[in-house]
Amino acid sequence: MQLYNKLSAKEREALLEEAGEDRLTLSFYQYAKIGNPELFRNHLFIAWDQMEVLGRIYVAHEGINAQLSVPAKNFGNFKEFLDGIYFLENVRLNIAIEHDIKSFLKLKVKVRDKILADGLNDATFDVTNKGVHVDAKAFNELLDDPNTILVDMRNHYESEIGHFKGAMTPDVDTFRDSLDIIEKDIQDHKEDKNLVMYCTGGIRCEKASAYYKHKGFKKVYQLEGGIIEYARQVQNLKLENKFLGKNFVFDHRRGERISEDVVSNCHQCGKPCDTHVNCANEACHLLFIQCEECAEKMSSCCSAECQDIAALPYEEQKALRKGKGNSNKIFKKGRSEVLKYKN
Repeated sequence: MQLYNKLSAKEREALLEEAGEDRLTLSFYQYAKIGNPELFRNHLFIAWDQMEVLGRIYVAHEGINAQLSVPAKNFGNFKEFLDGIYFLENVRLNIAIEHDIKSFLKLKVKVRDKILADGLNDATFDVTNKGVHVDAKAFNELLDDPNTILVDMRNHYESEIGHFKGAMTPDVDTFRDSLDIIEKDIQDHKEDKNLVMYCTGGIRCEKASAYYKHKGFKKVYQLEGGIIEYARQVQNLKLENKFLGKNFVFDHRRGERISEDVVSNCHQCGKPCDTHVNCANEACHLLFIQCEECAEKMSSCCSAECQDIAALPYEEQKALRKGKGNSNKIFKKGRSEVLKYKN
C-alpha cells in the first residue's frame, strides 16, 4: 500500500475544482506520549486518505499537530475517527472562519522529533504544566487590566498583518527566538504582572506558557484556541473584537480577515496592504506583502532579477535552479534587501 501522495498539487487542484464540493479548513493539536510515531503516522494516513482529507500533519513522541482540509460530507466520519483515539477524544478543533476548497492540495503526514520546532533542549520543565486557558470574554477582560502584559508568540511576518491592540510583537523569525527575548523584556514582572499570550491556534502558547512557568512567572495565561477560536467566539457572542487586521494562516489562503483594519503595507511601494504572496520565481519563492498594482508591474515577483528569471521558459528556469538550495533559507520569510518598504 502506498502511504504517500499519488497526485501532484495541480492534479489535485483540478479534481477539487471539478468536484466543487464544500470543504472545511481546520486545525488541532494535542500533547501526548506516542510510543511509535511511525506506526501512528501510517494509521492516520490510511484512514484520512480514504476520507479525502488533505493537509499537513506532524507526529512525534510528544503528540500531534495538524492543519487539515476535510470534505464537509465526511466531517462526521472524521470526528468519529478522532474520538476513537483515546488522547484525541473531544479534542478542540479550530475551524476556520473562511473556507477554501484549495486550502491544502496534498495529504502530508510526517514524523518529526517534535510537533513544534522550539529549539529547546531543556528537559527539566513539564510541558503539561501550562498556563490558565481563557476564552475570548476573559481574554478581553485581561486586556483591559492595566496589570497585564500581552505578548504575541508568532513570527514577524504573522504579526505584521494582524495583532491585538497593545501587544508586544517581537521581530523574530522563529518561535525559539521569541522565548528569550520576551523573558528578558519582562523579567522584572515575574511576580506582579499577568503574562497573557496568544498565537494562531494555541500550540505555541501551550509550550510557551509551561516554559515561562518553569522560569518563575506566577500569573501565566493563554488564549484558548488562539486567534482562530477568538474570532469565532467574538462573532458568535457579539463581543468586542480587539484584534486588528488579518490572522496569518499556514495554508494556501495565507490569511483570514478578522477586522477591516489594514495594519501593514506593500513591501514594494509602501501603500496600505496586507496580502501575502510568494515570489513567482520558484528559485526564490520569498514570502512578502504585495499590492495588486505591484503584482501587475512586477509579474508577482519580489525583484527585477526574479522577474527576468520568471519570464524564461520553464526548462531554462529549472536548469538555473539545478544544484542550488532554496534561496529563501526557509526562516527568512519577508526579509530581503530588495523589499524597500519592509518594516
